[in-house]
Amino acid sequence: MDGQPIERGQRLSRAAAQRLSLYLRCVAGWPTDGEKVSSRSIADAVGVSDAQVRRDLAALGHLGQRGVGYDSQDLVAAIRGALGIDREWRAVLVGVGNLGRALLKYHGFRAQGFAIVGLFDSDPSKVGTEVEGFTVEPVAAVPERVSALRAELGVLTVPADTAQAVSEALVAAGVRGILNFAPVVLKLPRAVRLVTVDLAIQLEQLAFQVRHGDARTADDD
Repeated sequence: MDGQPIERGQRLSRAAAQRLSLYLRCVAGWPTDGEKVSSRSIADAVGVSDAQVRRDLAALGHLGQRGVGYDSQDLVAAIRGALGIDREWRAVLVGVGNLGRALLKYHGFRAQGFAIVGLFDSDPSKVGTEVEGFTVEPVAAVPERVSALRAELGVLTVPADTAQAVSEALVAAGVRGILNFAPVVLKLPRAVRLVTVDLAIQLEQLAFQVRHGDARTADDD
């Protein structure tokens, strides 16, 4: 279980971060009855080797004892700290269509520390209406309102032809990261973090795996 904890500024690989998110889902959902959590139980739940789990968790510090396991609460706290979700992240959502409304109804964001604090849309018929307790504001208000709302993240559920312009407005307003659901490749400053969720691409990858078998390789680690 030995390992040096991740230092401030030290990079965590994207693959490792994705695995930590999976570990967190498992451990946080298990009963906290005082029993220790083993690397084997996490590995079985996630579908990786227990050696991989031990390597990933060793990077977070001295969290467990060989042959004994990990304290679940300590492990959850350490993973949340490594992922940067040990504090609240304020986000705005642009595009209050069907997908946007569905995301607003998902309570998992708040549970993981992500607070939607503002809604924006370019449709005049939606501006001024109330959705999930928020008043929809015009996209033109993004420059001043994002700063006032102290939002660091933006969620885009807008059409592809407007996504680039909206993302640039968010960046200019101070947003540091964007979760993009529009089916388009955005071009943003290097300092701004971007995660694109293209459902069609995910289905393409699923079709590839079904057709060709297990697509996981050693490179995934």
